[in-house]
Amino acid sequence: MKSQISPSLMCASFARLEADIRALEAAHVDYLHVDIMDGRFVPNFTLGPDFMRAVRAMTDIPLDTHLMIEDPERHLDLFGFRQGELVSLHAESALHLQRALMRVKGFGATPGVALKPATPLNALDYVLDDIAFVLIMTVNPGFAGQALVPATLQKIADTRSYLDAHGRPDIAIEVDGNVSF
Repeated sequence: MKSQISPSLMCASFARLEADIRALEAAHVDYLHVDIMDGRFVPNFTLGPDFMRAVRAMTDIPLDTHLMIEDPERHLDLFGFRQGELVSLHAESALHLQRALMRVKGFGATPGVALKPATPLNALDYVLDDIAFVLIMTVNPGFAGQALVPATLQKIADTRSYLDAHGRPDIAIEVDGNVSF
């Protein structure tokens, strides 16, 4: 599987957003990661549908939307998901995870499941046929700049083993949270 880069726009300068996006275009990134937080599922508020529309007007780089919101199925219509975009929903936040993943797929976007550091991999047991990727959080979601939770490095390897053992080597792993060299 080819590695891909999806830098977080939460770390961009909003005063220089277009310039930052142009720099990311020049770097040939694969996606632009957009963190949506509702102040309920996580203790922070960030970005939203209007921000996503503004970014889409500036670039053709597809979005990689990480929904850190309670009851995401209630809000999916707001985001205007498109063909070729990634959308991750937290297993811990969706009352009807499989139904929400099918709705994402219905928009033409690529559905994935996000897992917080302490969420066990068996949360994926009954949705493997409905996802294209698993997003492993290496920090507890909600704020940029946190220290990586050391145990999550093993969780990344365990996720690959889990997916392979379940006959799903095609499911990609995305890593989010203080990812750096």
